Amino acid sequence: MSDSHDDEDQHESPIKTPRQLIWTIVAAFVLPILIIILLVNYVAFGDQPAAGSAGLSEQAVALRIAPVGVVELRDASGPVVLKTGEQVYATQCSACHAAGVAGSPKLGDEAAWSPRVKAGFEALLTSALKGKGAMAAQGGGDHSDLEIARAVVFMANKGGAKFDEPKVPEAAASAASAASAAAK
Repeated sequence: MSDSHDDEDQHESPIKTPRQLIWTIVAAFVLPILIIILLVNYVAFGDQPAAGSAGLSEQAVALRIAPVGVVELRDASGPVVLKTGEQVYATQCSACHAAGVAGSPKLGDEAAWSPRVKAGFEALLTSALKGKGAMAAQGGGDHSDLEIARAVVFMANKGGAKFDEPKVPEAAASAASAASAAAK
């Protein structure tokens, strides 16, 4: 008989009363439901950015819906302010000609400019206006032909040439002087 008493001790349950059984059943159903509700509230109502991206931020949306191009209107009757050759070189040409990028002659390198100077001003100007090799037309800039010509003369003269700076055409010069006189 002692053997049967040992078997009962081994198979005892931690729930000994019906009240403990009811609390265990209620907890088994209620606790998971509470956990699920809390997780849903955390995910749905938490103020969290998108995981790993700012794709829905106001700046990102504004960039995506921004216009592709912009039309800029200029007053053609206004005074014409032409840049000097040195100014055009500083804003556009120096990006490549200061360091000799893609085989471009460096500013002041007489050995590199010598064969180009021998070709003449017109050949240099045509190359600058239409582009040559890796250089885009007008060096990729937005300057008038006269400003590009001034930049060509500036760079060639630094490389040993003796070119005269191009003059402003008479019609443009008279319009500029009339505009400056009207401003006074």
